[in-house]
Parts: sequence; C-alpha cells; structure tokens
Amino acid sequence: MNASQLARLLGGLFLAGPALVLAATYYVAPSGSDTAAGTLAAPWKTLSRAQTAAVAGDTVYLRGGTYKITTGANTCASQTDTVNAILLNKSGSTSNPIRYYAYTGETPVFDFSGLTADCRVKGINLSASWVYLKGIEIKGVLQGNYLNNESWGIWINGSYNAIQQLNVHGIQGPGVFLSNGANNLIVNTDSHDNYDPKSKSGAGQNADGFGAHVKADNPGNVFRNCRAWNNTDDGFDLINAYSAITIEGSWAWHQGYLPGTDTAVAAGNGNGFKVGGYGGGYVASAPKHVVRRSVAFSNKANGFYANHHPVANDYFNNTAYNNAVNFNMLGVASDGSAANLGTLRNNIAYKGTLLANTSGVNTRYNSWDSATGVTVSDIDFQSVSTSGWDAARQSDGSLPELTRLHLASSSDLIDKGGVVSGITYTGTVPDLGAFER
Repeated sequence: MNASQLARLLGGLFLAGPALVLAATYYVAPSGSDTAAGTLAAPWKTLSRAQTAAVAGDTVYLRGGTYKITTGANTCASQTDTVNAILLNKSGSTSNPIRYYAYTGETPVFDFSGLTADCRVKGINLSASWVYLKGIEIKGVLQGNYLNNESWGIWINGSYNAIQQLNVHGIQGPGVFLSNGANNLIVNTDSHDNYDPKSKSGAGQNADGFGAHVKADNPGNVFRNCRAWNNTDDGFDLINAYSAITIEGSWAWHQGYLPGTDTAVAAGNGNGFKVGGYGGGYVASAPKHVVRRSVAFSNKANGFYANHHPVANDYFNNTAYNNAVNFNMLGVASDGSAANLGTLRNNIAYKGTLLANTSGVNTRYNSWDSATGVTVSDIDFQSVSTSGWDAARQSDGSLPELTRLHLASSSDLIDKGGVVSGITYTGTVPDLGAFER
C-alpha cells in the first residue's frame, strides 16, 4: 500500500513533505463551551477557540445558529483604531488548508451588531494564508463614530485562501474586502444591503459589496459567481488595486440606493462594476483587470465603469441592462488628461444610456457595433425581469438557474461574437452577452 492509498483509507491523512500528518476534526456551536473538548458532542463556543487547536489539514465545523459577537480580539486604542472582532491569523499549508466550514445542512450566523466600539471594526480579519471559509452568514458590523470611512464584514490579507458561499449583509462599509495577498478565490458569495451612515466622506460612499485594493505583485485573485445588490456605493470596486483582478460570472444590481428602497444616496457612487482607477491619477504600472460573463442592471450610475483606469481593461461577454450608463470607458492618459480605454468583445448594452466615453475604444462584436449587424429588443431575451435575481442559491452554492436576460432561441444575438481568451462557447462562435445559449 502506497502513501496515497493509505491516506484515502484513513480518510484524513494528508502528505506534508515526507511525513504523514493526521488531520483532526473539531466542532463549534453557539451553545458550546470553550472549556469543552471540541467534539461533536461537546463543541466549543467560539471560532477563536477553534483556531488555537487547528493546524494545517484540520477541519472545523460550525454548527448552525447565531453567534452573537460582543467583544473583539482587541479594543480601540484611539477613535481611528481598528477592532478585530474575530482574528484568523493561523495559516494552513500548501495542499493542507485549515477549513472552517458550516456543518452540513446548517447555517452559522455571525452577528456583530452587539459589538459597539468607538473606532472601526473588522468582523472577520483573515490575515492568514491557506484558509478555507465556507457557508457562513456575516451581518451587523458597525461603525463607531464619524471619524473614519468604513468598517468591514470580512477583511482578507493573506494568500491562497478560498472564501465560499458566504452571505454578507448589513455591514456599515464593504461586505467583502480583499486588502492584499495573491491567488485568493472568492466564489459563490453574496454581499448586499450594506450602508455606511457614519462615513466621514459622506453617508453611503464606502459600502461596497466587494472591494479589492491589493498591492503590486499579488496575482491570481478571482471573484467568481458572486452577487452584489442594494449596496449604497458600488457592487464591485477595484479602485487602488495594483495587481490584476478577474471578475467572472457575477451579478451586480441596484447599487447607489438606500437598502430596500429606490431612494438614491447622494454620496454613494452606484456602479455595478467599478474596474480600477487611482482617484483620477495616472499610474504607469497599473494592471489590466478582466470582467467576463457578468451582468449589471438597474444601477444608479454605470453598469461597467473604467473609473479613470490608466490601461485598457478587458470586458468580455457581459450584459448591461437599464443602468444610467451601461458601459462607461472613461480612463486617464499619461499626462493626466481624460482618455477612453477598454477592450470590449461580445457585450450587450440594452435600455438606459448604452455607452459613454467609448470613442476610440477597442470595441468589436458587441451589440452596438454596426459590423455585428444586430439589433436588441425585448424579444431577444427569454425575460427582461429585474426581480428574483436574489433567489436562493443551489445546494452546492452555485447561482440560481434563471431565464432572465438569457437569450431567446430566436435571438439574432446568438453566434454573433468573436473568439476571445477565457470564453468558452457551444456554437460556431460565442453568443453575445453573459449567458451562452
């Protein structure tokens, strides 16, 4: 029997260099005790207690119920300090992550609304690498005063982490924030109804669904099959990201409004996908971001926005419907002047203002390009309904199966695209838009 066969037989043995490491399984429950054994029958009470025991290869199962977080790992040293409500700073290793998973069929809810601190708060500060977090709900992270811009639902500052099937909402700042690190995957995650009423830069201006501000030389970060809705700022915000980010298969709608209403927030930007930029300045080393197979609709401002990015990002096979502006490619030139920048292929823009700042942009095979030879109307789609996009995910966490903005079988948008990197298709060439027929 070789080592791999032995590992399969024992169900939890992982290779760590030349030695075999026996993986452990632990349990946490709201009704548990941190003085217990950490077993299914005698679970711990806190995630922090589980981290003290977990090592590379271990799995911690979080039982369903509400974990009411009222204190943090530290306290405010000043009004502009940051409290880490839960600090995950122990790393796994290559091929042996530490897993914090929802127990099968149950939803652990981390409610931070009882943590009142006179500074900023990170609900979960994931500063480790090779950590997998799956199936939890995060809500109610508060701002303590009017001296800061935001708090955060989950803050990520490590590499090779996998954030899966999170439901993040009611955060007074960004729901999911990728501060730094490489090769992180945020997948099948929702971030919605976030609003920062105490932001010093204006109420609503910093509550994004997802943000990524990674430093240079941190490649491989991906947002996949994520949803952002009802956030007062942007759905996805890549401003100040100095390494390339890929967003794929994701949906963003109704940004820029008070959650649960159609009341516009004056300070909230209201973009579906804000793809880069550095506050309007030129950065010679700016990376090229990629947004593909994604959908933006009913956003207060732009569906897809270059946000003064200094290089041409790739926008492939996206659908923008009834945004104030569907595709806005306002970039910035090396002398600081405005420049239209972007590479657009196989996209659909329908209803609302179709385009802004696209003169001279590299655009082919899109619904608005005359050479593509198509027109767009309601009959091109199985449905143009903007309701129901927040339907429950499938059991494996994947997006719900909807027909909205999917092409009808008679649509002339089928097989009218061009072949581009990263886009698979079933016909002779790709269809237009986010959903291949």
